[in-house]
Amino acid sequence: MDDPRRHPFRDSRQDAEVARHLPETPQTRAPAYRIAFTDTDFLMRDELRPVRLQLELLKPQLVMDECGVETTVVIMGSARLRPGQGPLAGWYNVACDLARRVTERSLASYGRDWVVVTGGGPGIMEAGNRGAAEAGGQSIGLNIVLPHEQAPNPWVTPDLCFNFHYFAIRKMHFLMRARAICIFPGGFGTLDEMFESLTLIQTGRMRRVPILLFGKDFWGSVINWQALVEAGTISPEDLDIFRHVETAEEAMAILDAWDHGC
Repeated sequence: MDDPRRHPFRDSRQDAEVARHLPETPQTRAPAYRIAFTDTDFLMRDELRPVRLQLELLKPQLVMDECGVETTVVIMGSARLRPGQGPLAGWYNVACDLARRVTERSLASYGRDWVVVTGGGPGIMEAGNRGAAEAGGQSIGLNIVLPHEQAPNPWVTPDLCFNFHYFAIRKMHFLMRARAICIFPGGFGTLDEMFESLTLIQTGRMRRVPILLFGKDFWGSVINWQALVEAGTISPEDLDIFRHVETAEEAMAILDAWDHGC
């Protein structure tokens, strides 16, 4: 029986189904006759880019709302860091440990707060989703279509596994619910996401949340933070936007202190 609280108009899905079974004529076969929202060729036109941007923003937002996700802890880092491979491989286990601890905290809120979110791929992203799964909780994966094959790692909660076309919208979803941003060693993608987060907080476009950089030696070797201060391109107090940490335990202590206003 129809729900009387719903609007009285015919449902769009009903008409889409009817349109699939129309008589075959030159008119019904013509692209112009397709219902606009079922016409993927139309939706992929250059002129429809604003609509596609809106859809990519809206779909994950609605799904996360329906799943009860209120706040997240972002875990980002290189897709190339694998256990036992290379000098930075140990960060995989640290990321997994952090995600387990965060998710144990999340379970106290029935999975609404402190939900781990990663880029959904391999390496540090996989470690974050894996730690959450091993703790018995859910986690989010924000994957993106790349020229080379990339599938989501198997530890992402299926109902919270998203795929994006636009990097910009994906990065918005990383930060929209973030209560902390945890950044492990990484390359161009990690640096891009890190500097966007730092810039948004520096410029007051985003409320301040803890930004934790794992591995002081790594970050100190790839970015001369003090040189930016000495050159006058950032202020000395901008260095207070982030903290260096080495372990998941240290990170959790900072997050706890932040929550308690210390």
